[in-house]
Amino acid sequence: MAITASIGSFGQSQKGNSIQYPQTKKGETVDVYFDTKVADPYRWLEDDKSAETGAWVKAQNVVTYDYLSKIPFREALKARMEKLWNYEKIGPPTKEGNYTYYSKNNGLQNQSVMYRKDANGIETVFLDPNTFSKKGTTSLGGVNFSKDGSKVAYSISEGGSDWRKVILMDVESKKILEDTLVDVKFSGVSWKGNEGFYYSSYDKPKGSELSAKTDQHKLYFHKLGTPQKEDKVIFGLDKKRRYVGGGVTEDNRFLVISAANSTYGNELYIQDLTRPNAPIITIVDNFNSDNNIIENEGNKLFIETDLNAPNKRIVAVDVNNPKPENWKDFIPETENVLSPSTGGGYFFANYMKDAVSFIKQYDYFGKMIREIQLPGVGNAAGFGAKKADKTLYYSFTNYTTPGSIFAFEPNSGKSTVYEKPKVDFKSEDYVSTQVFYTSKDGTKIPMIITHKKGTKLNGKNPTILYGYGGFNISLTPSFSIANAIWMENGGVYAVANLRGGGEYGKKWHDAGIKMQKQNVFDDFIAAAEYLIAQKYTSSDFLAIRGGSNGGLLVGATMTQRPDLMKVALPAVGVMDMLRYHTFTSGAGWAFDYGTSQDSKEMFEYIKGYSPVNNVKKGTHYPATMVTTGDHDDRVVPAHSFKFAAELQDKQVGNNPVLIRIDVNAGHGAGKSVAATIQENVDIQAFTLFNMGFTALPKQ
Repeated sequence: MAITASIGSFGQSQKGNSIQYPQTKKGETVDVYFDTKVADPYRWLEDDKSAETGAWVKAQNVVTYDYLSKIPFREALKARMEKLWNYEKIGPPTKEGNYTYYSKNNGLQNQSVMYRKDANGIETVFLDPNTFSKKGTTSLGGVNFSKDGSKVAYSISEGGSDWRKVILMDVESKKILEDTLVDVKFSGVSWKGNEGFYYSSYDKPKGSELSAKTDQHKLYFHKLGTPQKEDKVIFGLDKKRRYVGGGVTEDNRFLVISAANSTYGNELYIQDLTRPNAPIITIVDNFNSDNNIIENEGNKLFIETDLNAPNKRIVAVDVNNPKPENWKDFIPETENVLSPSTGGGYFFANYMKDAVSFIKQYDYFGKMIREIQLPGVGNAAGFGAKKADKTLYYSFTNYTTPGSIFAFEPNSGKSTVYEKPKVDFKSEDYVSTQVFYTSKDGTKIPMIITHKKGTKLNGKNPTILYGYGGFNISLTPSFSIANAIWMENGGVYAVANLRGGGEYGKKWHDAGIKMQKQNVFDDFIAAAEYLIAQKYTSSDFLAIRGGSNGGLLVGATMTQRPDLMKVALPAVGVMDMLRYHTFTSGAGWAFDYGTSQDSKEMFEYIKGYSPVNNVKKGTHYPATMVTTGDHDDRVVPAHSFKFAAELQDKQVGNNPVLIRIDVNAGHGAGKSVAATIQENVDIQAFTLFNMGFTALPKQ
């Protein structure tokens, strides 16, 4: 039961500091959970279509950008970041039909351009997303070619939305073939020969497409030359699943279908495309494990799974008897987490040990050929290609090494540099150190700390502590121009590999979900305490940062331990944990979070850490800049709006509470280079300024 009051107009309110925040009207909405009343005064900010919410966004941005414009070194920081960002970036090539395709960005282009070369090596532009919209807010998503490479289906995102359009084009003439497919979401495109392709989507929701719930995903087949309204539903009509995907094997023989209701655990199905009207065969009929067919050799299927293998293994099985009881180990589980790929007639087992990569190559009989010699200690990714390819490509990076691309010959094991970026950054002047610190319950947690060589451990170094801790996602070493600028200016950058992530497999993930979620916040707090105890920094020079689930991490940590840090930087965060499951695809996150409706015990646990529900009046919170996008339909911006409103209302002292709302931007994917640079500049300027810096160090 909810009682909602009307919304008033805007005014200006003088707070305890020099900033005049827009007055945010309080409504009288009250929800009842298991006989407990919970007030939700800013419920009206959930209405992304209302004029009142639009006016609030504009008013908040006026305050935020006025504050940022007065930071004396903001423009110098921007100039340096643009200069360092301005280098050519080239992606790994792929051969499709008569052409070789690759992405390239000359440095500061808002979106990378897709080029191609013909057999004579002549380069031409194939797709330039910078021409899709005037402000660079329309981005290129997936690009998928028909089996013979003569046609392409590419998706675009407008304003950062997860809703996509799919455009069909003839590769040779670049002529659009038919009407654009619309309302496609959380979907790949997988061609069945050259006749058409499979894709997934939801029915368009009633109400706002940016916030309304979407929870029945379906797999469709689009036959070329027919209207979208005639697309056949292949899977998903019989019962509701929130995530459904379909892909065709490289030999064009099988359709593989995955179906899930949450972000962990999936059913697995297969259909023989060589037999007309062949039935869809069930391989896994429950959501208790993650399963993925990564390859087939005739009737033999190779499945990546964590069934009875928390760190994952590859099993082999005959398609005629594909149930789990018939699975045989092909690459058995080890003590390290496995992430496999295939290409060039081989399997590549990419293992993670303490968040760092090592890779083993296997043949189709399960024999190990070699451990691949990587160029250093860091994160390697790639090694995926067609079975007949003679050369594969992989990327390598770490916190001090810009990402380079290597060409790899699987038969000889030879690696050569394919593309090494020319970045004005001296890697040899910086050092990354991995430490293991102790969390509240005694668990050892890894953290990598990166900074300039010779940095004095005097407790005065500006430090950003970054974390995520959820959804089985692993934070592995990677280079970032923004982080390079931070360290160049004397900053320390620390990344903690918290429970809830995937760094040590399913057990590590499970230790940070549902009624164990507090472990994640405790791990992050312990990371901050370690950095302070070892004198890398102090509470006056520490900032905490995270996005999405990491935004929740920052929100929960700053409300539990506001004394611990000087600056908090929650980005696109899940802040209202009592209601997250009511928006867009949020219900699919329940495996990690549970929901406030599950039980009284779960409700009380979630309410105990939900950032929106734990802002206390009269508290000195750190200087906070919340960041979000007004088109974020993954974690709707209402989470950030409500959290900022609570903080502005209840903060005491002089630390500012700002919310920076990107207009025509979503959860992050496809954001233009200009917008990305400006956001990083504003975050670092805000952080340093609130740590007491009035100028940047001399370069």
